Amino acid sequence: MNTLKQKIEQAIYPATLYVVATPIGNRDDMSRRARDVLSKVDLIAAEDTRHTGLLLDYFGIRTKTVSFHDNNEASRCPYLLARLSNGESIALVSDAGTPLINDPGYRLVRAAHDAGLTVKAVPGASAITAALSICGLPTDRFIFEGFLPVRSVARQSRLRSLARDERTLIFFEAPHRILGTIGDMRQSLGELRQASVVREISKRFEGVIIGPLLEIEHSIKLDKNLERGEIVIIVEGNRKTQTQFLVDPLKLMSVLTEYLPHREASAVAAKITDGRKNDFYRLFLNHLKITENGV
Repeated sequence: MNTLKQKIEQAIYPATLYVVATPIGNRDDMSRRARDVLSKVDLIAAEDTRHTGLLLDYFGIRTKTVSFHDNNEASRCPYLLARLSNGESIALVSDAGTPLINDPGYRLVRAAHDAGLTVKAVPGASAITAALSICGLPTDRFIFEGFLPVRSVARQSRLRSLARDERTLIFFEAPHRILGTIGDMRQSLGELRQASVVREISKRFEGVIIGPLLEIEHSIKLDKNLERGEIVIIVEGNRKTQTQFLVDPLKLMSVLTEYLPHREASAVAAKITDGRKNDFYRLFLNHLKITENGV
């Protein structure tokens, strides 16, 4: 164990819980301060000790780890609090990103505060802010909803409760549920509601697709690779000018294109619905592509 004098010299304080953010994909995104803290604390409480062990090995960090996850959080807290109260320093990490954000840790942080112990943040990567920064949707006001319910009925119910919210909506989703979730969003929030699907942030196959929900749904049907990897879904909030369409947008475009070129039909559809011309244009082209491919 490091002595009290050594801890202070190294800016690692005794009886302190450090909440440390770790990379969400690229290990080299790990901050120097995070590496220093993890190498100098007495113990690391990790969501998955094997996963964290690989990260520690990459940086040559030999600090002892102990498991701390959803299934043992309640029982592990007293043990960690006792060690903190005895003057030890502990770092809390999740598998990726900032702890407590859709990860375990709330009970420990609250208990540490209640016990009069010091809790310090070592900020870093977060899938939420990273996705927001590249999604192409408004970022001034947003709300994080985590994972939606697994069952479609419950999922649609939650989405309908959010339909009038003017803030940008952020969700995590599992790859095997992405198509069903986007479909439920289309039904509950509107086919032309702008959205962005951000995948594999900071990894080799990082990508962003943006457009109306119906267009995104079609894109995923055409490219099964979009159903892989770590996924963040971001949906534009309900704009005050946004209206519920009395006519299905694809049906409206189908009728208009019988008499007008595609671009002119898109402009007319946008004027009728107070929507975006480019949304109607891309939506109809995507529909034609889907039809041609028989999807």
